[in-house]
Amino acid sequence: MIDPRAIIDPSANIAEGVEIGPWSIVGPDVTIGEGTVIGPHVIVKGPTEIGKNNRIFQFASVGEDCQDKKYAGEPTRLKVGDNNVIREGVTIHRGTIQDESLTQIGSGNLLMCYAHIAHDVILGDNCIVANNALVAGHVHIGDWAILGGGTGVHQFSKIGAHAMIGGGSAVNQDVPAYVIGNGNPMKPAAINIEGLKRRGFSKEDIRDLRNCYKLVYRQGLRLEEALKEIEPMAAESAAVKVFLDSVLASTRGIAR
Repeated sequence: MIDPRAIIDPSANIAEGVEIGPWSIVGPDVTIGEGTVIGPHVIVKGPTEIGKNNRIFQFASVGEDCQDKKYAGEPTRLKVGDNNVIREGVTIHRGTIQDESLTQIGSGNLLMCYAHIAHDVILGDNCIVANNALVAGHVHIGDWAILGGGTGVHQFSKIGAHAMIGGGSAVNQDVPAYVIGNGNPMKPAAINIEGLKRRGFSKEDIRDLRNCYKLVYRQGLRLEEALKEIEPMAAESAAVKVFLDSVLASTRGIAR
């Protein structure tokens, strides 16, 4: 299952059933879970932990030192969950001690060709990061979010769960959960209704989330006024609470 032309450090912890293609390099302090398939010409550098049943395509670089000029060789980490697809040329860098020393990729994600995941990024589950999307350092992205091709995300930004960013967008501020938008700078357009329908959200949840969006974006209210209107709704709806919490967690201000 491991091609004899691959270079595997003796200290790497490789589970049974892992496939590693020719000319790939797996360094020290790397753990790879069972069922993971690593194609040819892949580099995995530690400290990195990769879970089960991932597929990593050729020329990906996983767990390399970050590009932050403050980084001075400290032992930072990358953790990758299960069932991810990491396509050709994707780059994922480990964290920095200025944050939690950790870059983390959840499970069930699709990282398309040449996407970049920078240091200290926290990426949730079931996300899609399309071709050539660039996610800068310290960005947090919630579950089921989608970044269109060529999207750039400014460092320290937050993108909420189920949000969808159109291709070629520049995300300079935080994007609340469920919001869809695009542009440079990225401007919100609506609630991601089609995505929510596909994921089984009820008609009532979608109705409530549309009302939240109108309060924040359509009625000319100050944000504090809109959130005051949303708080009672959040007490009755878990979906609305996710929206409210994503706005309250903003540190760069929400895109409006």
